[in-house]
Formats: sequence, structure tokens, C-alpha cells
Amino acid sequence: MLIDAHQHFWLLKDRAGQWPPPSLAAIYRDFLPDDLLPLMQQAGVTGTVLVQTMETAGDTDFMLALADKHSFIKGVVGWLDMKAPDASEQIIRRAAHPTFKGVRPMLQDIADVSWIVDPALDPAVTALIDHRLVFDALVLPRHLPHLLAFATRHTGLPIVIDHGAKPLIAIGHYNNWRKDMAALAALPHVYCKLSGLLTERGDQKPEAVRPYAETIIDLFGAERVMFGSDWPVLRLAGDYQAWLDFSRSIVPAAHHDAVFGGNAVRFYSLSDR
Repeated sequence: MLIDAHQHFWLLKDRAGQWPPPSLAAIYRDFLPDDLLPLMQQAGVTGTVLVQTMETAGDTDFMLALADKHSFIKGVVGWLDMKAPDASEQIIRRAAHPTFKGVRPMLQDIADVSWIVDPALDPAVTALIDHRLVFDALVLPRHLPHLLAFATRHTGLPIVIDHGAKPLIAIGHYNNWRKDMAALAALPHVYCKLSGLLTERGDQKPEAVRPYAETIIDLFGAERVMFGSDWPVLRLAGDYQAWLDFSRSIVPAAHHDAVFGGNAVRFYSLSDR
């Protein structure tokens, strides 16, 4: 299967006062399965992982309801407050849904960059591990040392770094990002998504993302990288088919089955869908 391991749906009516702003005209509207399906069919994509975009239980409910109706949604990564007193109970309840595969706190928007290393998260992490769920890390480069501490502490929790940690491609900051990513890649339970890079390039040509994408492949290896479109956010910087084709040009052909499907199936336990 060709799996898109990172995409989103949303309704503007649910996002009053939240991102995206009207100025981002390319994504300032509703996005639902009927909008993505033609792009998937053209590209030969057979399944997706639907990822949260709001810090609400309602957003997770919305995604799970879509998954109930659309079999191409193979997994859902939702949100919950991992420091809530009842976080473990929430995880147990969510885990009963066959499409619920993991959680994603929006670390990039949390003012405290060390939020992730708070021991208050431990009960939620234990519940995730016990129910074979995963952790999506929505981080920026400044969060990577803290994510390393978290990942080192919780070696039983599968972790995937979304969008390569959003490297500062637009201004060419590479060395420190690579060093921090290499430390995380040394941990066998940490994966990385080949996604979201085009929107970090600023005014540079798309080819500017190639060194970063190649570094992700080199550091994490073919067995711990998974392709994602980050659609519809991708619309701000590129085209669905073009990003898939570009990613295929970076990944050696011998590893296409793993990076463009197999790794996502294994990491998110998608085989039951």
C-alpha cells in the first residue's frame, strides 16, 4: 500500500479565532475527504493517517467520525491533555476505537519548550505504551534537546518527529539541526516523517529542501522514515503529486516500499484497517 502518513481535515466553523488566518487564502476553507480523494487516486495513494490540528477533544471526535465513514483513513492521531489528572483514563477510552493510533500535543505552540520533560506526563505515557499507541512530536528545532530527554526516558514509546522538526530551511540553519536530529536518530524507537519541508523553505526554490530530506534518510535509515503530504497545509507551498514525486526522487528506489507505506503500516499498526 502507498500510505500518506500525515494529512489533515478541518471545518472553519470549528476554528473561530484559530489558525489558519484568512490571509492564508489557499487553506482558509473547509477540507474534507472529497477534497483529498481525487488527489489520492491520481497519485495511487491507498490510505492515510489523519492527524489532529486543534487542542480539543472535539477535533479528535471529528476525525474518528470521518474514519468511521471513510476506509481510506487507516489511522487517527488525536489530541488530549497529557497532564490532565484523567489522561490515562482518556487514553484507555480512546484506545477502544480501532482507528485511534496515537496522540500529538502541539509542542510547537507551547511557550515552555521543556514541557515535554515534565514527569507529570509519565502516567499518560505508560497508558500509551500499554495500549500500543504512539507519540507524534510536533516540534521545532529548539525543542529537540528536550525531545531527546523525553525519548531517552521513555524507550518503550514509539515516537515520530513530524516534518523533520521543521528545520529553518529559509535561513539555511543546518548544522545544529543535524546534530540534534542525529542524537534522536540514534534511538531505535524514534522515527521521522518526510513531510512539511516545502513550507519551511521560504522564498527559496523547492530544491532547497533536498539536503534536509536527504539528511533525514541518512540519519534514520530507510526503516524509520515515512512519507507524509501534510495536505492541505502543503497547498501553501506546493502540489500533492509534485511533493510525492520529489520525495520519490530522494528516496532510493529499493526503499520505496518501506518509506511510502510499509513503515507507516508498522509504526501505526495500520494492518487492522
